[in-house]
Amino acid sequence: MTNQSTLLSDAVIQEIEVWLKKFPAEQRQSAVIAALAAAQKANGGWLSQALMDAVADYLGMPKIAVYEVASFYSMFELKPVGRTRISVCTNVSCMLRGSDQVVAHLKKRLGVNLGESTADGKFYLKEVECLAACGGAPCMIVDETYHENLTPEKIDAALDAVKG
Repeated sequence: MTNQSTLLSDAVIQEIEVWLKKFPAEQRQSAVIAALAAAQKANGGWLSQALMDAVADYLGMPKIAVYEVASFYSMFELKPVGRTRISVCTNVSCMLRGSDQVVAHLKKRLGVNLGESTADGKFYLKEVECLAACGGAPCMIVDETYHENLTPEKIDAALDAVKG
């Protein structure tokens, strides 16, 4: 069994416990997404295998099931990334409304390609399938904040607002 006390901080465990109260006691695995999100946030924005193992142990579920969740959802990172994650939707609605120009602007502004972090470690740029904001296409998320109906000016303002 993984030593959870060193991998999952008290704050992460408290957050997981809040989520566990929302589900029947025999369905602890229902909190896996929230548990992974809390662990990732506390770990600088990514999930190591040891951290995923600790979540699996804490929830009492097979490690492979946790890996499946973490590798399926685009909100989870399985390698170190920049401190601020920029997720750009390139699915049909966003594509039809100019997501290719959004991506081009971000790549030029940040000096990175999709799937890369800036040299200073401040930003990580990634493409995602859907942000569930088709009415505001094209859109991106900077950490947890949605930015919709993007223009170069809106993109620059969102990036300029990022601290650190």
